[in-house]
Amino acid sequence: MTPAPQLIDLKLPDGPGGSAGLKAVLAIPAGDGPWPGVVLVHEAFGLTDVMRHQAVRMAEAGYLALMPDLFTEGGTRKCLVGTFRALSAGAGRAFVDIESARVFLSERGDCTGRIGVLGFCMGGGFALATATRGFDVSSVNYGRLPKDLDDHLFGACPIVGSFGGADRSLVGAAAALDSSLARLGIEHDVKEYPGAGHAFLNDAETGPRMLRPMLKRILGAGPDPVAAADAWTRIEAFFGEHLGASQKP
Repeated sequence: MTPAPQLIDLKLPDGPGGSAGLKAVLAIPAGDGPWPGVVLVHEAFGLTDVMRHQAVRMAEAGYLALMPDLFTEGGTRKCLVGTFRALSAGAGRAFVDIESARVFLSERGDCTGRIGVLGFCMGGGFALATATRGFDVSSVNYGRLPKDLDDHLFGACPIVGSFGGADRSLVGAAAALDSSLARLGIEHDVKEYPGAGHAFLNDAETGPRMLRPMLKRILGAGPDPVAAADAWTRIEAFFGEHLGASQKP
């Protein structure tokens, strides 16, 4: 039986302009490191149990997986709008918190120093926005694309992107991202899954139960095990290539 990763709740050092007492969850692979690191950025519903499972999943793949809680100062209701504003502006507390997580991993003795960023939904937007900010590879999962995409992606690290064709909020996003990365000569792997919707990489539904039918109707939101299995295979292969070999237990 494969040993399970260790999951730890902790607080990260405060960064100027970042969240005070920044909460995070760290998943440490079983066995002996060092391992490459991955900063995971959660979806719009926050650092839920489903998101914690995603951190464990990356640790099972052989990565030090750290997910900061971007809603540390007030929870989802108080922080969601401001966090999306930061994403649109390309600056603000959320970006400081993500950088704090990257630095935290880079300073650990059990990290190789190679670090990627991986985000879901809102976090996918941040994974794209931080692809030019010190990470070695980025995984963008149904994340919103900024305007002037080529300008935002100039100098970005390699990017692997996964989108759902049934996600009405991101129609054409996969094709637009693929085209931009090709024009800029950035190594990439972008794929759209025709039958999948938003949040298809999750292993369970998320968000308030009352909103789930609407999210399903509008975004096609919900798990898609077949599409997810293929996407995870692509993500792990891409990360393995650009972060170095992970040491699976």
